[in-house]
Amino acid sequence: MALDAGSAEVGRVLREVARLGPYFEIGIGDGGPACGPFPGEPARLGALTADYAERLGTGERRVAASLLFQGLAARLWSPVVAAAARGIVPELAGLRWCWAPGEAIALRVGAPSGWRVDEAAEAAALIWPMVMDGLLKPLRDAMSTFVGLADGLVWGNAASALVGGLNVGPPDTARRAVVLELLAREPLTGAGEFGPGGYVRRSCCLYYRVPGGGMCGDCSLLKRDQSSRDVR
Repeated sequence: MALDAGSAEVGRVLREVARLGPYFEIGIGDGGPACGPFPGEPARLGALTADYAERLGTGERRVAASLLFQGLAARLWSPVVAAAARGIVPELAGLRWCWAPGEAIALRVGAPSGWRVDEAAEAAALIWPMVMDGLLKPLRDAMSTFVGLADGLVWGNAASALVGGLNVGPPDTARRAVVLELLAREPLTGAGEFGPGGYVRRSCCLYYRVPGGGMCGDCSLLKRDQSSRDVR
């Protein structure tokens, strides 16, 4: 049974996993006026999508929204899964995101809290409603007010973002166990499958439509002998 973890313990683990890279960073504190609830007002999310499209060099809002969703999904899954592998699931209720035009996105929580866990299944049971139901589905709903994205694409992006976190840092069997538990749940379970060359998704994130873009390592159209991405 999951037990409450203290603020100091959760904060320590969040700082530890942040060392894996920027997609694993969740700051502590409200962050000031540039920050708001996640995902917040659709208008602010629409402005972020437009800014992201400009940075990508694409005039297709659907492409920018798809890649933004995938990036934000990675920012949510990665630190939580990595923390869970260390025995702590951080609480993301009240998560805030900070952004201004032309700047990178930062995620923050107030006073950190969470739960101690011993097993991957126990961790996944806490992570799923918090991340999928509490954050990713509201993000999808907010985006749907200004851009059309098919469910297969959206949840394929979420699954790809979840698996992709395993490619950062050293091989970690505990992280992989949590990822596999999460992938076994709908709608992620049908989004792709593991093969000899790693994870292969069934939908396309549309990255190939970005000027200078190409196929991602888990793309279903990529020949497996050309794939450079391995799930560790």
